[in-house]
Amino acid sequence: MKEIRVSKFGGSSLADAGQFAKVREILLSNPSRRYVIPSAPGKRTANDEKITDMLYECHRLAQAGEDFSALFERIADRYRSIADSLSLDVPLEELFRTVRAGIEKSERPDYAASRGEYLNGILLSAYLGWDFIDAADGILFDADGKLDQNATQDALSALLREHEYAVVPGFYGSMPDGTVHTFSRGGSDISGAIVARAAHADLYENWTDVNGCLMADPRIVRDPKPIRHVTYRELRELSYMGASVLHEEAIFPVRMAGIPTNIRNTNAPEEPGTLISHDAEDMDNDYVITGIAGSKDFAIVTVEKAMMNAELGFGRRVLQAVEENGISFEHLPTGIDTMCVVCHERALEGKRDKLVHRIYELTDPDSVEIHSGLALIATVGRGMVRSKGTSARLFNALQRAGINVRMIDQGSSELNIIVGVDNLDFENAVRAIYRAFVTEFDRERA
Repeated sequence: MKEIRVSKFGGSSLADAGQFAKVREILLSNPSRRYVIPSAPGKRTANDEKITDMLYECHRLAQAGEDFSALFERIADRYRSIADSLSLDVPLEELFRTVRAGIEKSERPDYAASRGEYLNGILLSAYLGWDFIDAADGILFDADGKLDQNATQDALSALLREHEYAVVPGFYGSMPDGTVHTFSRGGSDISGAIVARAAHADLYENWTDVNGCLMADPRIVRDPKPIRHVTYRELRELSYMGASVLHEEAIFPVRMAGIPTNIRNTNAPEEPGTLISHDAEDMDNDYVITGIAGSKDFAIVTVEKAMMNAELGFGRRVLQAVEENGISFEHLPTGIDTMCVVCHERALEGKRDKLVHRIYELTDPDSVEIHSGLALIATVGRGMVRSKGTSARLFNALQRAGINVRMIDQGSSELNIIVGVDNLDFENAVRAIYRAFVTEFDRERA
C-alpha cells in the first residue's frame, strides 16, 4: 500500500505568491503527499494584516449596517495578486460576489471568517492541478456546534477515497442545516488532523514558519535547542504549561489514530523539524529532559487543619467549595496537615472571599490562606524516570540562581517536575533550569 501523507500549511506559508511556490515545490517533491489543508493568507510583513481578521471586520461592519466595500476590496486584491503572479485561471470575481453576498446575509461571523481558507484552497488547487474538496461537505458539526467525530470520519473518508490528490480548506465545516461553522481555536490545525485521520495517513505534516518545537521559549532562553523527537504525552504537558506548540484539540484526532505528526518549516524544508509520536523510546534524545515550559499568574489556596489525613472526605469537601464557586484547579499538592489548590488568578477574580467562607463552612479548618503571584514551570522528559539525580540537578540549579521554590509537584508517571516560583523569578528560573540540563550538560560531554 502506498504511503499517504497529509500536509497542513499555515497562514505565513501561504501569505503571497512566493510562498505558494514554496508550498507547491514541497508538495510535488514527494508523491505520498496526497492531501493538503491550507490556512487563509497570513501576514506578509510585521505590519501586515491577516485575511481572517479582515473578514471578521467585514462581518462586523455588515452587521452594523456600515459599508465594508473598501475593506473587502483590499482582501480581494490579495487574492488577485496571488492569482495574477501565478497565472491562475480562476473565476475570482464571481467568487468575490458570492462571498460578499454571503457576508451581508449571515448573522454569525463563521461564514465570513471561513472564506479566507476557502478562497486560498481554490487558488492552491488550481496551482497544483489537484481536486478541490469543500470542507463543509466532509467536516460535520452537530446541532450544538460540536464536531461530530463519527459522522465526519465516515463522510470525509468517503470523499477522500474519490480523490487521489486534493485540497481541503482548513478551519471550517458545516452544521446539520448546511450553514458554515468554524472551529473556535486552532482552526486549520484541527482540520489537518481530522483529514489525516480520515485519510488513514501514515504521517501528518504541519508546515509553519519555525523549525519545529524548541526546548524552551526563545523569548526567555537565547537560541534554545530544537526538539527532534517528542511523545504526544510530553507535548501535552508542554502545551498545557504554555509552550507555543499545537493545541490539544489539534492533536487529538491523529493521536487517537496513532498517526505521527511532523512539524516542519516551509521556509527551510531541508530541516527535519519535530516528530511527535506515541512512543519515542527508541528515538535519540540528546538530553535527559525534552523541554521546559511555564506560565505566570497562578494562586495557591492553602487549607491547614491538624489531623486532616484522618478526616474522611476532607479533600472532597475542599474541592466541593472550589466547584461551587465555578473555579477550575490545576494542581493539588498536599501534606499531612495541609492541602493546596493551585488555580489561575483570573479564576479567583471576585470569588476569593466566597471561596474562603465556603471552605470554612464545609471543613472547619485551622486556617485558609490564598497566595498570589505564582509562576509554574514544568520540566518535561520521558528520560527523567531512568536518569538518577534529575531532581537534584533541577533544585541545585534554582538554588544557585537564588530562586526560592514555593511549590513542588511531580506526576506519578515521572514525566515532569513542576515547581512554583514568584512571578518575578520566572524567567531567571527557566534560564537556570535550561543551563543545568542543556548548557552545562553539553559542557560536561565536551
